Amino acid sequence: MADNTDKVPDNAEGPFYVDSNCIDCDLCRQTAPDNFERNEDEGYSFVSKQPETPEEEQACKDALDECPVEAIGDDG
Repeated sequence: MADNTDKVPDNAEGPFYVDSNCIDCDLCRQTAPDNFERNEDEGYSFVSKQPETPEEEQACKDALDECPVEAIGDDG
């Protein structure tokens, strides 16, 4: 389970976030490409934009469910 006290600094403000357990596997960026990006320098993903539509919210939830290291959280 993601730790909301250990969020990576690039996350957009809002309920979805990525914590420091991210292994940069690319799954979230493939699942929800409008909402996740990669920090090239540090090698992790982050929430670049909070979901604005039901489709984006579902994609973010799918990314959360599929994350192999449970680095994605939702405080919403």
